Amino acid sequence: MSAISLQGISKRYPDHVAVERLDLEVQAGEFMVLVGPSGCGKSTTLRMIAGLEDISEGRLLIADRDVTHAEPHERDIAMVFQSYALYPHMTVYMNMAFGLLRTSKLSRSEVDQRVQEAAGRLQISDLLQRRPNELSGGQRQRVAIGRALVRKPKVFLFDEPLSNLDAKLRTHMRAELERLHAELGITIVYVTHDQVEAMTLGTRIAVMDKGRLRQVGAPMEVYRRPADRFVASFIGSPEMNFLPVPDGMPAARAWLNDRYGSAALQPGAVLGLRPEELSISASAAPDVPLGWSGLVQRVERLGAEAYAQIRLGGGDVLVRTEADAALAPDQSIELTPDLSRLRVFDGSTGAALAAQG
Repeated sequence: MSAISLQGISKRYPDHVAVERLDLEVQAGEFMVLVGPSGCGKSTTLRMIAGLEDISEGRLLIADRDVTHAEPHERDIAMVFQSYALYPHMTVYMNMAFGLLRTSKLSRSEVDQRVQEAAGRLQISDLLQRRPNELSGGQRQRVAIGRALVRKPKVFLFDEPLSNLDAKLRTHMRAELERLHAELGITIVYVTHDQVEAMTLGTRIAVMDKGRLRQVGAPMEVYRRPADRFVASFIGSPEMNFLPVPDGMPAARAWLNDRYGSAALQPGAVLGLRPEELSISASAAPDVPLGWSGLVQRVERLGAEAYAQIRLGGGDVLVRTEADAALAPDQSIELTPDLSRLRVFDGSTGAALAAQG
C-alpha cells in the first residue's frame, strides 16, 4: 500500500514553475529520499506534502485519503526542519510533549510514556530538563526528531535535517536515522542536496532537476544505471567521467554501433564511466575495442585509495587506483574501460542508450 501518492502534482508561481506534474508513490515503511541541486523543487514538494504550500494542480493522497486541500494538522504527518524549530524557553521534555498536550486527547501519563520512550531511543533521557541553548547541534537535532516520534504519525518528513551539523556529526546522525527506520518501520520522506546522504539512507531515491523527476530507484540502481546524463553527473562522488565517442578508431566505432546502435555515433553522444570503471596500465590491453592514451596530471592519495587525474586529448578524467600505485606527473599511460559498465548518452536528449542484444 502507498503511504503517499503524488499524482501529477504541480506548484506554479506567477514568475516560474517550481514543480511540474510530479508522479511519485512512496510505499508504507519506505525511506524515500528526494535529492537534487538547489532550486530543483524537492523542498517545495515536501512542503506540499506537509500542507505548507498549496498545490496548483494534481492530487495528493496519504494512506489512501485525499488530502490535496487538507490543513497540515489534518494530514497525520510530522516534520523535522533544518533549523530544528525548538521553543527556546521550554525544556527538552516540554518541546517533545507540548504538541501532544495541546492537540491530542492523550492523558498526561500517556504523553509522558511517549516522551520517555522516544528519549530513550534517541539517547537523550539525561537531557530532558535542559533547554535548547544548553544543547549541541546534534542534541538539538535529536530533540527535533524526538518531537516528531512522539506524534506517531503515518509519515515523517525531513527537510535537510543534517545540513547544520559538522561532517562527523552528520555521519553519526545518518547512522541513527537508519537505525530508527529499521527498528520502527516508519515511512520517511527525506529531502537533501547531498547525494552521499541519499545513497546511504534511501530505500529508494528520487532525483529531481528543474521541477521535474528524472529517475526513481534503489540507490545502487540509480548509481549503476542512470537514466540520463544529468543523473549520471549528479549521483556519485567523484562524479562520472564523460568521454567523447572516439574519432578515427574504426574498430571502436563499429563496436559501439553494433552494441548501442547508430545513435551512439551521432554528434554530441558521450560515453560515461565512473572512476572505478577505468584501469591504468603501461600498454594498451589486447582485444579491447575501446581505450585511450593519456598523461598523468596529479595523484590524490586518500589513505586506502587514490584518484589519478589523467589528461586525454579532449580533457581530464579521474581514475580510482591503489594508494601506492607507481604514478607520477607527465607519465604516459593507457586507460582501459570496464565495458560491462559502459554507458552511452544520446547527444540531443542526454538519455542513456540501451545496449542491444
